[in-house]
Amino acid sequence: MIVMVCLDDNNGMLFNHRRQSHDKALCAYIQRLTEGSRLWMNAYSAPFFAHASVAEDFLEQAAQEDYCFVENLPLQPYEAKIERLLVFRWNRVYPADTYLDLILDGVWHLQRQEEFIGSSHDKITMEVYER
Repeated sequence: MIVMVCLDDNNGMLFNHRRQSHDKALCAYIQRLTEGSRLWMNAYSAPFFAHASVAEDFLEQAAQEDYCFVENLPLQPYEAKIERLLVFRWNRVYPADTYLDLILDGVWHLQRQEEFIGSSHDKITMEVYER
């Protein structure tokens, strides 16, 4: 599966059980990126995506090459299943109390980076990691 996460510069994901930020342009980018593929997420993220498959156990259901948008779940239990990791960086530091639980250095290799302008962020950076 291909996992997508949004992180701040300190790998923060959530603060007080809420997403750190939201960007409409990022959601549109993900919609285009996943067009023609299956996009999975849980109910927490579903209001922002029209064509998503929604299930609370989506990380267990996702097949190879399926996309999974993850905002509020640990990934370590599913790391062996992850083929590619797309990290969308907000390029700032937000308050956080939940962080990405995967260690990127050593296991994951940065393949490429791409920057685009968000609706509420001057710059969003997509980092593509593979094993």
